[in-house]
Amino acid sequence: MAFDARTIRAVFLDVDGTLRDTDDHYVAQFTRWLRLVFGLPRAARHARTMVMRLEKPGNDVLGLLDVLGLDGPIGRLSEALARRRPLRLSAARLIPGIADAVQQLAARYPLAVITVRGATATQAFLQASGLDAQIAVVVHGLSTPRTKPQAAPLLHAAAQLGVPVEACVMVGDTTVDILAAKRAGAQAIGVLSGFGEEAELRAAGADLILPSVAQLPGVLIKPNP
Repeated sequence: MAFDARTIRAVFLDVDGTLRDTDDHYVAQFTRWLRLVFGLPRAARHARTMVMRLEKPGNDVLGLLDVLGLDGPIGRLSEALARRRPLRLSAARLIPGIADAVQQLAARYPLAVITVRGATATQAFLQASGLDAQIAVVVHGLSTPRTKPQAAPLLHAAAQLGVPVEACVMVGDTTVDILAAKRAGAQAIGVLSGFGEEAELRAAGADLILPSVAQLPGVLIKPNP
C-alpha cells in the first residue's frame, strides 16, 4: 500500500533509533570494550555489526516477555532502577535534524511518543533533549497490557489524542513499530536512522521508508502554493 499523507491527523514516534541516537551510543560503548582486543578500526566495525544483529533477538525477547506476562514485573524493576540513576547527557543525544523536524511537525499535528521503555527513562530523555514541550501524549512500556508489536499502544495513543487510529501514522526504525501499526490499522513509516534495515522494514509492511525523521516534515507538511 502506498503512503497517503492526506489522511494523516496525528503522528506517533518511536524513541530509540528514531528520535534518540541509540545505535551510535551503543556502538560507541561496544567499541570501547572491543578495542582492547581488536584495535580501534576493527573494533568499530565489529561493534556496529553486533548492534545491528542484536536488534531482532532483543525485540524477540521483549515480545516473549510480553506474551508471558513478565514484562510488567521487569518493567517495574526497570522503573525503580531508572528513578535511582540519572540520565547521562550522552544518552539524550538526538539524531541530527530531529529537534527541528519535531518542532515543525508539532505545529501541524498532535504528536505521541510510543516506546517500550519505562515512564521515568522516557520522560528524562524527552526533558533532557528538549522535546517534551512538543509531545502531547507519551505511551511507555507499562501504559498498556501489551506492548509493540501489538496494537494496544497505538490504540491507546489514538484514544488519548481523540483521533481515529486509521488517521495516524507510526514512525519507527524497527519491524515491531511497523507490525504494531499494521495490526492497529494505522499507516507506517520506517526510518533507517536506527537498528532496522530497509528490506526487513519493507517486508514488515512499511508504507514508506525515509532516511530519518528529519525528512518527515517534507512528506507530511506541504509547502504553501
